[in-house]
Amino acid sequence: MSEIEAATREWIEKAVIGLNLCPFARAVYVKNQVRIVVSTARHLDAFLDDLDRELDLLVNTPAEEIDTTLLVHPSLFPEFEVFNDFLNVVDDVVTEHELDGVIQVAPFHPLFQFEGTEPDDVTNCTNRSPFPTLHLLREESVERAVATEGGDAEAIVDRNLTTLRQLGLSGWQALWSKT
Repeated sequence: MSEIEAATREWIEKAVIGLNLCPFARAVYVKNQVRIVVSTARHLDAFLDDLDRELDLLVNTPAEEIDTTLLVHPSLFPEFEVFNDFLNVVDDVVTEHELDGVIQVAPFHPLFQFEGTEPDDVTNCTNRSPFPTLHLLREESVERAVATEGGDAEAIVDRNLTTLRQLGLSGWQALWSKT
């Protein structure tokens, strides 16, 4: 396993599952239905080719085998603003594949920042990952999971913000200390 994949798994285990930021992640993770792909593309066109392949693979593979995919690139998007702008292209690719309403993409980045927040606002950590990552999710899986959680996606978001505010930036940073 590459160091990049290992760091991504650590993030999933400590933050996404460990802090319960995604209440339905544990089930698919323990069943080994989460595909992690580390792209080595040297430019955007090649990364888009990776995205094309992963979208096709996800929709053509039963959810019992691959429920969700994390497409990670360790170096192509060092700046969050560039990554954030690129998400418009990602949306176009999903539309081009005729997957609107079938696949949704959730963005994660080490410097993720919600509009209207300061860079050091701990709530940004809900979408911070070790490397720029596109999380490809099956809409039906998301809908089923949200229904299982009481059908209120906003309640999950609110709970995540509360969790991170209680944890604080120092608590978030402590998650990643190697001591």
